[in-house]
Amino acid sequence: MKSAGTRTILFVALCAALLLPAWAARAAAQTKPLIGNLSAAKSLGSPSAPITIEVFADFQCPQCRLFYLTTTQQLLDNYVSTGKVYLVHHDFPLNMHSHSHEAAEWANAAAAAGKFEAAEKALYEQQDTWGPTGQIEQVLAAALSPADMKKIREIHTTQLAAIDASIEADMALGNSRNVNGTPTIFVTHRGQRTMLPQGGVNYDLLKQYLDYLLQH
Repeated sequence: MKSAGTRTILFVALCAALLLPAWAARAAAQTKPLIGNLSAAKSLGSPSAPITIEVFADFQCPQCRLFYLTTTQQLLDNYVSTGKVYLVHHDFPLNMHSHSHEAAEWANAAAAAGKFEAAEKALYEQQDTWGPTGQIEQVLAAALSPADMKKIREIHTTQLAAIDASIEADMALGNSRNVNGTPTIFVTHRGQRTMLPQGGVNYDLLKQYLDYLLQH
């Protein structure tokens, strides 16, 4: 017959054996960043906006950079922030650009960390810096805080397979819509999706088009 002390020790050991795996799993979940819906994380504005603009883009593409610098920023200020446009980024890295896929990976890691807008801005504004060298991480580190970069690096390291799957999904969507160059832009209003002329459009023309749609 076991003593009371022995029974207590056995009980504590049994509890530890049963609960420790659950505690460990919970702790791991709390410390490891989890990737959610990366498409939503790469989108800006309200999904209930009357107009959705989807941009299939390559971060190393000069035309994508030009569209971002001359049009996207004004869209964000005048239409996205006012609830009129939901702006969706889709990755479409082209084989002709040696570092575009890697840039998309880092941008998705930043998106998972809630820093897509800042990463997109840095990648396009500093395209001439990282494009020839591939120093993407260094460019992002100069634009983001050390805490943000620590989180982004951890996501990039631990969840690269999920990130690549998201990029492939974007590319498959683009292929299904006959996208063959960047930037390719789709505007959806009242359930009707329209593909704009390839290579981007200037802000003044796009503004006229959006204002027309909003009035009808």
